[in-house]
Amino acid sequence: MVQQRRRFDAQFKRETVRLAQESNRKVSDIARDLNIRPEMIYRWIGQQKADAENAFPGKGNLKPDEAYVRKLERELKQAQEDRDILKKALAYFSKNER
Repeated sequence: MVQQRRRFDAQFKRETVRLAQESNRKVSDIARDLNIRPEMIYRWIGQQKADAENAFPGKGNLKPDEAYVRKLERELKQAQEDRDILKKALAYFSKNER
């Protein structure tokens, strides 16, 4: 029997991290109550510490910095393709003029 991977929304992750940080309970106890592995909570705590404002963007969503980098990479690729087309056109027309 194959189990499907469970997905947790950002609000659940934030509340779990808050509970782990503010309560006097062990992370293993919290994990057992929530029916998740303690390693998940520790990973979420690390993600929250690394970038609290943009932690847990969701599936398919990027952090603002990552989205900006992707946009710039797309623009660069398009500019390179345009440049290559212009180079080929210049070479073609230069050859025909002689």
